Amino acid sequence: MSTPEDQARENIDRLLTQAGWTVCNQNDANILAYRGVAIQNFTLKSGHGFADYLLYVDGRAAGVIEAKKEGVTLTGVETQSEKYTKGLPEKLPAWSKPLPFSYESTGIETRFTNGLDPHPRSRPVFSFHNPETLAAWLESGKQLMAADPPADYGKRTGTFLARMQYMPPLIDDLWPPKPQAIQNLEQSLRENRPRSLVQMATGSGKTLLAIVLSYRLLKFAGARRVLFLVDRGNLGKQTLKEFQQYVSPYNNFKFNEEYIVQRLISNTLDTTARVCISTIQRLYSMLKGKDLAEEDEEESVEGLEKIFKEVEPIEYNPAIPIETFDIIVTDECHRSIYHLWRQVLEYFDAHIIGLTATPNKQTFGFFNQNLVMEYGHEQAVADGVNVNYDVYRIKTEITEGGSKVDAGYYVDKRDRATRAVRWEQLDEDLQYEANQLDRDVVAADQIRTVVRTYRDKLFSEIFPGRTHVPKTLIFAKDDSHAEDIVKIVREEFGKGNDFAQKITYRTTGKKPEDIIAEFRNSYFPRIAVTVDMIATGTDIKPLEVVLFMRSVKSRSFFEQMKGRGVRVISEHDLAVATPDAKAKDHYVIVDAVGVCERDKTDSRPMDQKKSIPFEKLLQAVALGNTEPEVISSIAVRLARMNKTLEDDDKAQIEKKSGGKSLATLTTALVNSLDADRHLEQAKKDNNTEQPTSEQVQQAGTKLIQEAVKPLYDPALRNLLIELKKRDEQTIDNVSQDKVIEAGFSADALERAKGVVQSFEKFIQDHKDEITALQILYSRPYKQRLRFEDIKELANTIQKPPHLWTESQLWQAYAALDKSKVKGTTAKRILTDLVSLVRFAIHQENELVPFPERVNANFKSWLAQQETSGRKFTPEQRRWLEMIRDHIAANLGIDPEDFDYAPFAQEGGLGKVHQLFGTELNKILNELNGTLAA
Repeated sequence: MSTPEDQARENIDRLLTQAGWTVCNQNDANILAYRGVAIQNFTLKSGHGFADYLLYVDGRAAGVIEAKKEGVTLTGVETQSEKYTKGLPEKLPAWSKPLPFSYESTGIETRFTNGLDPHPRSRPVFSFHNPETLAAWLESGKQLMAADPPADYGKRTGTFLARMQYMPPLIDDLWPPKPQAIQNLEQSLRENRPRSLVQMATGSGKTLLAIVLSYRLLKFAGARRVLFLVDRGNLGKQTLKEFQQYVSPYNNFKFNEEYIVQRLISNTLDTTARVCISTIQRLYSMLKGKDLAEEDEEESVEGLEKIFKEVEPIEYNPAIPIETFDIIVTDECHRSIYHLWRQVLEYFDAHIIGLTATPNKQTFGFFNQNLVMEYGHEQAVADGVNVNYDVYRIKTEITEGGSKVDAGYYVDKRDRATRAVRWEQLDEDLQYEANQLDRDVVAADQIRTVVRTYRDKLFSEIFPGRTHVPKTLIFAKDDSHAEDIVKIVREEFGKGNDFAQKITYRTTGKKPEDIIAEFRNSYFPRIAVTVDMIATGTDIKPLEVVLFMRSVKSRSFFEQMKGRGVRVISEHDLAVATPDAKAKDHYVIVDAVGVCERDKTDSRPMDQKKSIPFEKLLQAVALGNTEPEVISSIAVRLARMNKTLEDDDKAQIEKKSGGKSLATLTTALVNSLDADRHLEQAKKDNNTEQPTSEQVQQAGTKLIQEAVKPLYDPALRNLLIELKKRDEQTIDNVSQDKVIEAGFSADALERAKGVVQSFEKFIQDHKDEITALQILYSRPYKQRLRFEDIKELANTIQKPPHLWTESQLWQAYAALDKSKVKGTTAKRILTDLVSLVRFAIHQENELVPFPERVNANFKSWLAQQETSGRKFTPEQRRWLEMIRDHIAANLGIDPEDFDYAPFAQEGGLGKVHQLFGTELNKILNELNGTLAA
């Protein structure tokens, strides 16, 4: 009966043989007969014992394997392996001493250390490397030394990690944030981080980032092959085109002229290819030794892993060694890290780089929390990389509440498979809910009403003044729903087949990718209807409208679907697609199902003051208003202007602003609202790594004031107003169908219940850690709750894994018991968190917006003052009401607050002292203690 040690050696022998090694004992060894020979139980020099395996490559000793029984932890065995690398008898041939390679293995788990790397560090590997691979590493020479490196970076030698230490500066002309992302990724690789995550807003150029990085790693770091993983075939085709279009800044060659780029459409890997583009499902099939039809690559892998209760493990495939790729770039990586596909990533001995716009908790965990770049939607808009969006809501009675067909009427019955139709008279009433639409019941007039409303409002409200229908993408629930929509769109717009096209997996005649190309590059089709084929990744820059006629449960999937509209496009290219479109400065989400109201997305429309004219916003800033909503709204409008203005206009702005371009002004405004920058500024200003909340707040105020400083100049403000009026378009997001009552579905109630339970558990678990919760739990309050305390709480709950906002929590409570929740349609503010926490810990029986609670307390306080004989003049009452509003928004008031808006405009601290005299401090203390209580 074999022992566990014997079983481990049998497994190791099998893995070595599969990887191309000849396994033998010392007596039978012929080190010149084979490229790689693994000699068992090799006797080392005195004091070093026996090596379980000594590896010979091309007749010279190169490494050792230390074998252990299954279950033994291997990092503790590394010292033993290292000892063996130094124990080769003196007269035996060796590549270098100590031997450069060492493995520790149980036959189930294997670790490998490459002694040629700078700062050698063991790493897990799926199996053993081929002898040819070790020979190539040995031939490339030892690690590059710092002394006198060759001037030509491409001629340097050493391992991949050694050459990474000496990369040339980036000279590509790239938009932000790609240069910084590439630098951060290369730094992560230099530090030998096995996994790196890049979070970049949809449309900000993740593919180009990967192409530039791949080129640099191939040319200067000695990477042998890069794998670019996508989750659908048409994205692979799009990626291949982008690789082919890249031109090297070093020699003016196109990428595919210098390196072979292969898109895998069969199970044959071109060994001369330096970049391979593949769907993850094809590579999985290749490793499993199975064929995959090309059409099977068109279905997204999202959710597919849930079908497998037990995942069949991947085994070593000799045709595809673990060292086939040095770098794996996985696009939309939040979909490729789960157990079914995770095996593919972990099979290869490669650095893994993840690209995504929508990471989740699982994504961060897989990439070891190594987030090297974070670039959100708001920053992308400010930098001109993306355009922002507006939401135009369409509601219909049937969409919201379903309908009823009385008994006796005839209805069509359509076969799902054949779509054959027959008539049937109802012998009882047909009652259906909104969530049955287009699945169990098709209400043709519901589709028609949405389409007709879109048609009628398109040129008057959505894009006023236009005559050409903008490129529009409609998301349908399934292929049958898409079919119905296409038919009705053509009828309602009075157009032919070329006007509206369906793009799903069931599209025939033309390939789906051909229709996508026409939609992207040609005048027709104007409207495309899809389910999810162009929901992610597909680049359609002229797209200006995304119309949702289906709901979406996944936050990340919704972000991707929304992202189809964010791409920027030149004025010329846009005019080719839509002749009367001057510039793409925004796109419109037409929401026909309420998908935007379900708080699935982290990014919100940046223009939070749409009803306020641009000149009023600038005036508010000039008078000292630095509210984030105001600054954000100005930033997004300036970003739009930057896309439409002529160079002469931009030059005028630069002259009036003291040398700052419009793009620089916009970026400064957005950056000034970034809490992380506030923290960094506070560290710098106060020379400390742990600034106080007050210091952070002061630093934030400083950054905001510096950013808005140019706008204090009336000459610049007037110029901006003049230029803005020249191209302004009016979009009415207020006009809607009549509001009707709609109930929550069972699924929605369960989600709301889960949010509420998680929030209340979070409060209970952290009540002794977070300052705001400590104060709110203590009754009476031991200290005054301050704005920075509630801001800290808000920042905490908005981070993964919770991603909660005040609005989301409010709506969740309303869904469970609307009778106890007030102000469901009001705009949430940060201090509403106080009301949420008090309601959650059952200090209050009703969930009331914090400003309403403050106002009720204010009225009660005024009544008490009058009862006690204290009277206030009308002017004093007006100031007291301003103080009330300040406390509602900021939880309190201090004397220095009177130096800012709105008090400063009314006379500030001097005026309030004049009005209240020596009573001022007493009144402030009373109001601070009473109103927020």
